[in-house]
Amino acid sequence: MKNLLVLLLATALISGCNGKKAGVDENPGVNGPIQLHPENPHYFLYKGKTLAIVSSAEHYGAVLNLDFDYRKYLETLAQDGMNYTRMFTGTYFEVPGVSFGIQNNTLAPQPGRVITPWKTIKEPSGKVKYDLSKWNGAYFKRLKDFLQLAAEKDIIVEVTLFSSIYSDYMWNICPQNPDNNMNIDNELSRRDAQTLNNGSLFDFQAEFVRKMVRELNGFDNIFFEIQNEPWGDRQVPVYNIVNKEDLIPDDWGLKADFGDEASLAWQDSIASIITTEEAKMPKKHLIAQNYTSYKVPVPAVGDHISIINFHYAWPEAVEWNYQYDKVIGFDESGFAGPGDKVYRRQAWKFMLSGGGLFNNLDYSFFVGHEDGLGKNKAPGGGSKTLRKQLKALSGFLHGFRLEKMHPDCEVVVKSPGLIPYVMSDGNTAFAVFLRGIGTTGTTLELHTGEGTYKVIPFNTLTGTFAGPATVRAENGLLKIDIQIPDGELALKIIKE
Repeated sequence: MKNLLVLLLATALISGCNGKKAGVDENPGVNGPIQLHPENPHYFLYKGKTLAIVSSAEHYGAVLNLDFDYRKYLETLAQDGMNYTRMFTGTYFEVPGVSFGIQNNTLAPQPGRVITPWKTIKEPSGKVKYDLSKWNGAYFKRLKDFLQLAAEKDIIVEVTLFSSIYSDYMWNICPQNPDNNMNIDNELSRRDAQTLNNGSLFDFQAEFVRKMVRELNGFDNIFFEIQNEPWGDRQVPVYNIVNKEDLIPDDWGLKADFGDEASLAWQDSIASIITTEEAKMPKKHLIAQNYTSYKVPVPAVGDHISIINFHYAWPEAVEWNYQYDKVIGFDESGFAGPGDKVYRRQAWKFMLSGGGLFNNLDYSFFVGHEDGLGKNKAPGGGSKTLRKQLKALSGFLHGFRLEKMHPDCEVVVKSPGLIPYVMSDGNTAFAVFLRGIGTTGTTLELHTGEGTYKVIPFNTLTGTFAGPATVRAENGLLKIDIQIPDGELALKIIKE
């Protein structure tokens, strides 16, 4: 009986109220891969410390683009205080000059300057084809060098295994297209390539995933994402983000789309392959699934999934999915102009709603400008100034015991002219971001409980704290006079 009680207690400590969390190591410590925090799985645990990811990183071609100096790039990320980057593996890449209006696109190497996991064969006709049964050693050497350097700089890397193919331009150069490899004889459309209805391609996809898992098992600073934007090829419109009920199929900027059943079944199969392969190996890595854009309550999350990724996310993406007790990520920003302000504010709103990951797609990084100082024509932004401001956000967040913090907008009693985003540990620490609407001065009223609190304003543009004020709560209500001339302000509130 005593042994049974010990076992039940240990299980409860690990599992919490909702059972064991996907991706949580039962013996968390200072070593091992990045994992969900066992006390608060909305954040990560890495090297023994609670971690929120905040970054502004390049357009995913750092490894597959041979002209891109990833060493300089990673050095720049580290110098600018960024702790994350995504990378595409080479199952998908883009065509220079035709991809989403991007002038300088890391993900679109010049002809002959792409490197993929597979060897190529030159046919008698002169056409070069991929051999999906043979691995390209030079690719894996470059990949591991990239990951090792990232590890040395404490940069977490999302290894995005697949991506939607979007258009015939991309399919025409894709290694998975039967026209471009010597292994697949069946006809195949790009819309079926990443479903279980893809003929013999699935066997090669499965072996590719196993190869990646085996090759990368030794790295602690990675997690896998199954597929970038799966709804791009197999779209199911589910929610209009403006005040309309219409769901126009191609009106992607105004609605959230899911991948269809065929896409979800294929993604689940890929996740199972990762998990099954790693079951035989020393290290277990988190798996992310990219569900949709903007905001929507996800109806179901697979058992293998630890990170729920959104693109162009709204704070409601966190609120509506917080119940899953997993990290919720804003994994790509963009399509909101080139300025810094919109992406800075997106990051603050999302992270102060309880998000665990924010990644701005930073178009100031491209070939020749791995220092992140480039000027680019692109559907998004990115700059050294923005990275400095995101570093300030990261510092603000990590100034709290994040494993104790949860969204707490119910604490707000009055906030005239303000949109408040609040996290707290209950009653001793409050992290607040305020978005001012039509006001430069107002009063914020919080239900904190009795006590005296130190209120420290934080300038989100400069990354500096102002002098603290000591405020006493009366009848459990803390009233704070707010000056917000820049339209945004953060507050650190600590009970004395």
